[in-house]
Amino acid sequence: MHRMLKRVPPLALALVGLSAQADPLPPDTTYRPLPTQPFSAVQASDEAAKPQVMRRQQDLFAQRYDMADRPIPNMMMSGGRKAVQGGVRVKLPQGVTWDQLAGMRPEEIRQKNLLPQGFLPLPHVKHATGGQVFPNRQIDEVRNQESRNLRRFDVDFDLPDHLTPEFPPPIFLTTHPELGDVSRGRVLTIKNYYEIMLGLVTPVQMEGLRLLLTPFPQEEFNQTEDRKSADQSLGVTCLDCHVNFHTNAAFHLNPDTRPQAARFRLDTTSLRGMFNQQIHGSKRSLRSVEDFTEFEQRTAYFNGDQVSAQRKGVNLPVRHDQTAMMAQMQNMIDFPPAPKLTPLGRLDPTKATEQELLGEKVFNGKGQCASCHVPQTAFMDNNMHDLRLERFYQIGATVSDQVMLPDGPIKTFTLRGIKDSPPYMHDGRLMTLADTVEFFNLVLGLKLTQQEKDALVAYMLAL
Repeated sequence: MHRMLKRVPPLALALVGLSAQADPLPPDTTYRPLPTQPFSAVQASDEAAKPQVMRRQQDLFAQRYDMADRPIPNMMMSGGRKAVQGGVRVKLPQGVTWDQLAGMRPEEIRQKNLLPQGFLPLPHVKHATGGQVFPNRQIDEVRNQESRNLRRFDVDFDLPDHLTPEFPPPIFLTTHPELGDVSRGRVLTIKNYYEIMLGLVTPVQMEGLRLLLTPFPQEEFNQTEDRKSADQSLGVTCLDCHVNFHTNAAFHLNPDTRPQAARFRLDTTSLRGMFNQQIHGSKRSLRSVEDFTEFEQRTAYFNGDQVSAQRKGVNLPVRHDQTAMMAQMQNMIDFPPAPKLTPLGRLDPTKATEQELLGEKVFNGKGQCASCHVPQTAFMDNNMHDLRLERFYQIGATVSDQVMLPDGPIKTFTLRGIKDSPPYMHDGRLMTLADTVEFFNLVLGLKLTQQEKDALVAYMLAL
């Protein structure tokens, strides 16, 4: 026993016992273990536990957030099919106001345990298992078009539809800005992409699109007994998560961290504006779209576990041929129009409201937003930043099988078209833009007034 403990990493030892129900993945696992029961027994057990799993996540959401359907009047996402949700949804600790909280030092908030729970890392609905989870509308659309099943038998998607991006999202091409949305209101799949995109993209881009829409085996969706789909599966596609090159709020766990309990939930990001981005991945800081596309076959698909990948059917696109074509197609996707912005990323004073202009002033000044979200470079800086949120909370507690550890450096995400991309932050812990303003007001010690907070939200809605 003593020799066994010496081989266990120190962090793993610290986590042993914190997640007593972390089956089937003990918290000190680096490689995903093979099933120890027949598939039928695993499925039956998972299905029996599913109601409790979902109830625990919904209780967590109810404790942390106001999940009501409260759209901002007359504010729609770029496709015009869905309203943008408004208001602060993160719940405050009892007896504390946002202004009181903003006046406290981080050490005081940590000692008194006053950080709003909605600002803490958000666990995967089944963190001990993890894996990709798709929203119901995506599952239904793929099944209708391709007869391919993206539904898991152990968990369901955990966010209500009104707090997710519009579906289907519009597609904007850098090569055809005059056309606006080229999706025709449809979800691109391997069944319809040729019809929809013929004549709009080059042969190279069309081949890249075909590959982005081709299902390949993935950790939870494959042919083996170690899967979470009832039927043997062809797998998933890149655009199952990045639907129409945007996002549908599908999530999984980041592949860059071990042990399992230390990994964080990863919300699917938009691929809009990839042509302007120089680093990719929340942690890996990959330096090209080609790197990102190639690495995802080991990471998003197989948790960075090459052992599992080889057994289930890894797809390794050829770098000089297939990966290059996939990357070029991704680089054709533009941001949605922002008619109030000038070509240099500033508000046109003849089109913007007084509140939006005040928001721009706060954004570039007191709010310090432009320090990372640089307007001239698509509201990002192509850097990684560590907000050191752990200053505000106790490290080491476990919530729904996820240990609360520091996030570390995370890349700056673009704010162009940000109203289309709820929920926010890398793990989707913030439901609205108003939540993000309160988060950064506290974390950066900005001391914004309510008028300035409201103006910042109005400004971001115009980007």
